[in-house]
Amino acid sequence: MTTATGPATARGPVAAPPSAARIARARAALELRLYLRARQAMIFSFLYPIIMLVIFGSIDMGGTVAGGVTYVQYFTAGIAATGIILNTFQQLGIRIANERDAGELARLQALGTPAISYLAGKAAQVLVTTAAQLAVLVVVARFAFDVPFPVDAAHWMTFVWVALLGTLAGTALGFAVSLLPKSAKNADTVIVPIALVLQFFSGVFFVYSDLPGWMQAIASVFPLKWLTQGMRSVFLPDAAASAEVAGGWEHGRTVLVLAAWIVVGVAVCARSFRWRRVS
Repeated sequence: MTTATGPATARGPVAAPPSAARIARARAALELRLYLRARQAMIFSFLYPIIMLVIFGSIDMGGTVAGGVTYVQYFTAGIAATGIILNTFQQLGIRIANERDAGELARLQALGTPAISYLAGKAAQVLVTTAAQLAVLVVVARFAFDVPFPVDAAHWMTFVWVALLGTLAGTALGFAVSLLPKSAKNADTVIVPIALVLQFFSGVFFVYSDLPGWMQAIASVFPLKWLTQGMRSVFLPDAAASAEVAGGWEHGRTVLVLAAWIVVGVAVCARSFRWRRVS
């Protein structure tokens, strides 16, 4: 007895899974849309530096500060650096902790999303929004408060590399600090105070050279101090460098410190990144 068999069904080629780079591009577009819809992130990371510039720029401080520049000119450099840290370190740290606690990262892992694609999408979103924030801040400072644009191509190039290194350092540290909160409930209370205290220690609201030595010593370990100093070298006249604690802008040391923090942040994230909250 024989069994009749039908014709074999031809199968088409199986589509290859998307590459990590393709997933990262898709994640970047999604992250930008989510960021623009997140009202809290827009207010406390994107708009905060601009609002603070308008408030402090509208107050007549009178006279000049270190290096013979106006307070609003000095403050513009500091608040530009602060904006970078808030848009990277603070915003990323809180959002990733929240997404982990809500189980969103676990779902992405179950769908086969590579960690590098998820993090690259976050980094791309931060680069775009930080660039937009700085552009708005510089324009507002110039036309609302007469803060000069960087005076030549060399100063513009300094602006670019300081902002880029600061963004990369803040992003890497945002990935790393997202591991600290035990849950979404305490993400803000763990991360926000770090960024807030460093603003007072790093020459954002006060002239750095006027701060107590112990504050300067603490601030010099962290990226924000070097970001503010780098931004001062962009927005302040070259003669103002003599008013710095070291008597100069210290661009070489700025590069080294920011690069070191990039390495630290990446190393911590590579070693300890997790998709699920720790019970």
